[in-house]
Amino acid sequence: MWSCWLVPAFCWLVHLCVAQSLRPQIASPQLATNNPTFTTIALEKPFCVFDGSLSPGKSYEVYLYAMMDSMSMISSAVTDNSSKPLDSTFQEVNGGQLGPYKAAVLNVPDCASPPKLADIRNVKKASDVLKQYLFRVGDDVSCLYDPNFLGVCNPPLASDTTYRFKYILVDETLGIMKDETLWSDPIKTNSVKKSSTIDTWPGRRSGGMIVITSILSVLIFLLLAGLFASVFFAVMESEDSATTETRHISQTVQQVAPRPQASSDRADQ
Repeated sequence: MWSCWLVPAFCWLVHLCVAQSLRPQIASPQLATNNPTFTTIALEKPFCVFDGSLSPGKSYEVYLYAMMDSMSMISSAVTDNSSKPLDSTFQEVNGGQLGPYKAAVLNVPDCASPPKLADIRNVKKASDVLKQYLFRVGDDVSCLYDPNFLGVCNPPLASDTTYRFKYILVDETLGIMKDETLWSDPIKTNSVKKSSTIDTWPGRRSGGMIVITSILSVLIFLLLAGLFASVFFAVMESEDSATTETRHISQTVQQVAPRPQASSDRADQ
């Protein structure tokens, strides 16, 4: 009789240990080419991670927690003493500096029929596949400033900052945590380069860039020279035409002007 219970219990314990040894993973470069960005980090959703903890007839959700990296991990708990998940918001923990905050509530990924990664090559299906397979932390730019927003806020992350993430499985009926992963390895957002640190010395540029720059400079010079030449000739032509017209008018006036009579002619009359 005891053997009937030992096998399922052993399998459940093995799966629990396996699930709790898993960590959220950053998305593969093949799926998210620009990752991390300055304010976002794309993670893989927990496919086939919590299957052993799901009971038939019950509904579950997956919560994603985020926090800034801390070597001590003192405030890394995501549940209270009764295993109820914390509802800490981004604002309450100062963006993850004081502890973890709930960044997202997800449906439990369907391990039986995961998205087909081969469909990413199909332009019509690529966007839908990525939404099913990945979740981008920091993708909501408006929830912090929307007074009517009632959902879980997932605001932009800080640039040049290291974060950790954790998935937990929550029983919706009881409102308690059923399973969890470990905290992820540290993942750092990109840093914004200051303009003063950008190297503009030509010696640092490739030969192709120098050639292209030189050609563009010559073309711009020729264009400006042609423009100035056309303006110059246009002005000269207008001046010549004005001079010619003035001379013509002067000659015409001289021809039609009456010749004055001599004094001897007046006397004879």
